[in-house]
Amino acid sequence: MNKSFVGYGLLLAALVAAPFIGAYPVFLMKLLCFALFASAFNLLLGFTGLLSFGHAAFLGFSAYIAGYGMRNLGLTPELGLLAGTATGALLGWLFGMLAIRRQGIYFAMITLALAQMVYFVCLQARFTGGEDGLQGVPRGKLFGLLDLSGDLTLYYVTLTIVVAAFLLIVRTIHSPFGQVLKGIKENEPRAVSLGYDVARFKLLAFVISAAVSGLAGSLKTLVLGFATLTDVHWSSSGSVILMTLLGGLGTLSGPLVGATVVVALENKIGELGSFLARATGVDWFNTLGESVTMVTGLIFVVCVLAFRRGIMGEVIALLKRGRPAPKTGEASARQKAPVPNPSPTVASGR
Repeated sequence: MNKSFVGYGLLLAALVAAPFIGAYPVFLMKLLCFALFASAFNLLLGFTGLLSFGHAAFLGFSAYIAGYGMRNLGLTPELGLLAGTATGALLGWLFGMLAIRRQGIYFAMITLALAQMVYFVCLQARFTGGEDGLQGVPRGKLFGLLDLSGDLTLYYVTLTIVVAAFLLIVRTIHSPFGQVLKGIKENEPRAVSLGYDVARFKLLAFVISAAVSGLAGSLKTLVLGFATLTDVHWSSSGSVILMTLLGGLGTLSGPLVGATVVVALENKIGELGSFLARATGVDWFNTLGESVTMVTGLIFVVCVLAFRRGIMGEVIALLKRGRPAPKTGEASARQKAPVPNPSPTVASGR
């Protein structure tokens, strides 16, 4: 049995049981939303090699659209989530059409500039509430039947949606389309020489990542009942980059771990500081709650210096070192195995 399936099964079991062992459902739902956001970003950076500094636009603007639809237009939760996801996909298509043919820092700067335009639109638009944000978003009833006003009910709905979206990302990565994305990341000129429409593959990956980011933002609005300028600010783009790098770039479990560490620090660092102050008698620890950015930055520096692959990247590399080397016969058989040619459908981008 694959060890990764066992690990994900244990993680899912822990998440199912978490509310019954004292975990706060709203905190867990916020963590799940950011874990999904980081996984969507990892699809773009970790598996396609595109560094976007504008992913906060998809998270935040979709959050506004979903919240406005559910509060002012009377949309049910499922329609609100669909509207937010579609908004993220549409915005991702627009960003991609403008930026996808650029590479490296030029691509990153274009996405940042476009995201800042979205930020100023949200700051000035009346439907967003400006600096006050969009507040009072009702949870409503899912499909008109399931009342989401209770935290426990909404938690399991959120968990189901996040797991389904994560499985979509996994399926995308392990599909022929995902293998082409990996090839583009590793050697784009070779992918072009093989006949792949690289720009089209990049654009589709960008749209999928933006759509899932939009779903994460919409779900966050449904959970918390509000959307603010923080969601669409450039700092949110920086946070998702930090989550991905901290957990492990190009790994499926890395963004989950990175999001857990960052969100837990932002929400629990004050409690940790109070505990350390009581345990050690050093009053300075009481100020940790006001120094979240400093602590996060310190952890990131340590990770870059000591764990270049990220937390899960180092764990996976360590497990691979412990595996026995293949036998001579197996190694020679692998070398002699023919390499399949890309199918005409995949090569043409259809």
